[in-house]
Amino acid sequence: MSQQALGGQVRHDASPDFTHDEKSRQFFVQSVKVHIAKELQPAQKAVYEARVEPKFRREHNRSPENVHEVRTAMMRDPFTQMWSALKRDVQEQMFYTVAEGIERQLPALVEKAKAVRARPDKLGSLSLDPSVRVPRYNSAVDIHCKPGGYHTEVVEDDVLAGAEFERTLNLHLMGLLGPHDDDMGQSLARWAKRKFPGLKPKRILDMGCTIGNSTLPWLDEYPDAEMVAIDVSAPVLRYGHARSESLGTPVQFMQMDAEHTSFPDQSFDFVVSHILMHETSNRALRNIFRESHRLLRPGGVMLHLDGPQYHDMAPIDQFIPDWDVHYNNEPFITTLHQLDLPAVVEEAGFEQGKIFEDFAPSQTVKSPPGGYVGNRRIGNWYVVGAQK
Repeated sequence: MSQQALGGQVRHDASPDFTHDEKSRQFFVQSVKVHIAKELQPAQKAVYEARVEPKFRREHNRSPENVHEVRTAMMRDPFTQMWSALKRDVQEQMFYTVAEGIERQLPALVEKAKAVRARPDKLGSLSLDPSVRVPRYNSAVDIHCKPGGYHTEVVEDDVLAGAEFERTLNLHLMGLLGPHDDDMGQSLARWAKRKFPGLKPKRILDMGCTIGNSTLPWLDEYPDAEMVAIDVSAPVLRYGHARSESLGTPVQFMQMDAEHTSFPDQSFDFVVSHILMHETSNRALRNIFRESHRLLRPGGVMLHLDGPQYHDMAPIDQFIPDWDVHYNNEPFITTLHQLDLPAVVEEAGFEQGKIFEDFAPSQTVKSPPGGYVGNRRIGNWYVVGAQK
């Protein structure tokens, strides 16, 4: 297994190989993203306070009351328009830049993944089900502005979406998830081990796993557990399986819809997800919580990780994640973050006294002094869950 780093991202045997020029273009895209995140995005609050909110107050005799009013007012400001246009453009450029290099070597990447599946000494497994339908809430738009989304197959035994996801995730989040892009899994698994020290899981299910980057860290904390990871997309599962085998981690990858799995009742001790919630519809989220309840053994724990809820955040602080709803094809972010999630968990069958919200400290993103938005400390992941 190769450990040569590509811009801080650890490579493995299933990784694509980019040329010097392809890497240069990728790092340029990432440098623009860093500039937007560090210089332009923080200035939005100053623009709001200096120009947008005073103008709104003069026109309405009050301040904006919600994120929708803030967004409408902010998007009329020239600085915010510039920031928004640049942010959307560099997002599109990221996918074009990465896809170019992967498409060039796609036949070789497909063969690599097929060779892994054919090996008699595999650590894990891959099970695909062509009857699984991609939910409309994923197929109706190109999520994250990625052409074709993460489910489209362009060749037989396709892995393009998986290889693209791994590289663009690292570029988009500017390496903040660590060299294996696994901070969410690390953070949630370590938090869970501290929160539930008496739970010795035999089986763990990761819902909406994509390539398993957040799945693998659970086996670092629970090496004796059987790890099962599901997703509706075959291309990301094929790549994820080849990736996990290359990294020496046994995972059972299976093509299933998290709303309605085929596992028997009480099959798992942990049912978890990592930023799956904001990729689902309102109805799907409730189905996923009900399915989590069905699948848990008595005493088992459901944990779903995502961005913070809006309840304690000022409308201007909600504006940044809300931007993705309207300009980055993330239609459910604001709907999710305005929900009373503990109430939705209770509707799914969990007892009120066993439902919780918390923050799992990031293992790679450190909070600066005074680094708060509302009661959310920067460098933490929001968690909603329950014990059965």
